[in-house]
Amino acid sequence: MAIQLFVPNFRVDECLEEIRECLVKGWTGLGFKTNQFEEAWKAYTGLSHAHYLSSNTVGLHLALELFKTKFGWADGDEVITTPLTFVSSNHAILYSRLTPVFADVDDSLCLNPESVASRITEKTRAIVFVGVGGNVGQYHEVLKLCRDRGIKMVLDAAHMSGTRFEGRHVGHDADATVFSFQAVKNLPTADSGMICFQDEEDDVRVRKMSWLGINKDTYARTASQGAYKWMYDVEEVGYKYHGNSIMAAIGLVQLKYLDNDNSYRRQLANWYEELLSGHDNIRLVSITKGCESSRHLFQIRVKNRDELMLALNEHEVYPGVHYRDNTEYRMYASGKGQCPNAHKASTEILSLPMHMGISRRDVELVTSLVRQYAAE
Repeated sequence: MAIQLFVPNFRVDECLEEIRECLVKGWTGLGFKTNQFEEAWKAYTGLSHAHYLSSNTVGLHLALELFKTKFGWADGDEVITTPLTFVSSNHAILYSRLTPVFADVDDSLCLNPESVASRITEKTRAIVFVGVGGNVGQYHEVLKLCRDRGIKMVLDAAHMSGTRFEGRHVGHDADATVFSFQAVKNLPTADSGMICFQDEEDDVRVRKMSWLGINKDTYARTASQGAYKWMYDVEEVGYKYHGNSIMAAIGLVQLKYLDNDNSYRRQLANWYEELLSGHDNIRLVSITKGCESSRHLFQIRVKNRDELMLALNEHEVYPGVHYRDNTEYRMYASGKGQCPNAHKASTEILSLPMHMGISRRDVELVTSLVRQYAAE
């Protein structure tokens, strides 16, 4: 049987029961389930505010757009970011007509604070920090740079559902934190996300921004007796970015199992480390001390990554790559050559299969093949 990189695990009967309630009540859009999921997420993470969205990508756009208008940033102002991420992190910067400035990464594959510091100019307005694989890297050092220099911190926590650092869930100290519940994430729905702010004013405004600038959503305008209050105001040009109750229903079920699932992912990671440690031709991507990672990814670095992938594929093992250096894409070619560590990593990194269906025997098979085919 083939061993895939990602296979989402849905508790089908429980999910269908939650979805059934939406269908029976006739409310499948923004409404009672999205509200329930927001409250459940706040209780789980300890974060003060949470707004349910259609994806992580739209959350990153909303965060940057909100800060831009709130603080009067100009078109072309700069946002420091990583080239080692899915392109949505950097597309969101362009959506707001801001300029992505690429900083290099460290051995955790997250932003290197020294490189970040060297990229800061008088036009720097924000930093997008991506917690690759669920790791915090040197996030707190980068956050200190933000606080010392009046720069906004946007934490792209797409991989970080359930990641804790020194006992606290990530996101409590960022200006905006955006999570992903896309189909193969640790908390999978079909696709959705959550945006969390420290500032209540930001939470209130982003709810309008995600619903076309309307100052009261449809569910809030429907009284408990069923009377529909049609009058509302449109306060700005917003977007259709909010989440829906079908996806929230799935999310409510998945959240109940997130810590147990992440615990099993950490067990898989321990097995991989046990069987791959000590091999000179295989480097393991390090996890920051004090970080209880969600372990969305388990990544290694090898010199012959592409050849190793082909060899594994021949044995029906299908790893992945997270990610290609974004400056290799036409859209971001202006940054090419500026981040040598990220570029080198992007030619070596390999993500090994990580999901609830992977067994100890699977890990033993995968690691034996990696050891066999990884070049010295």
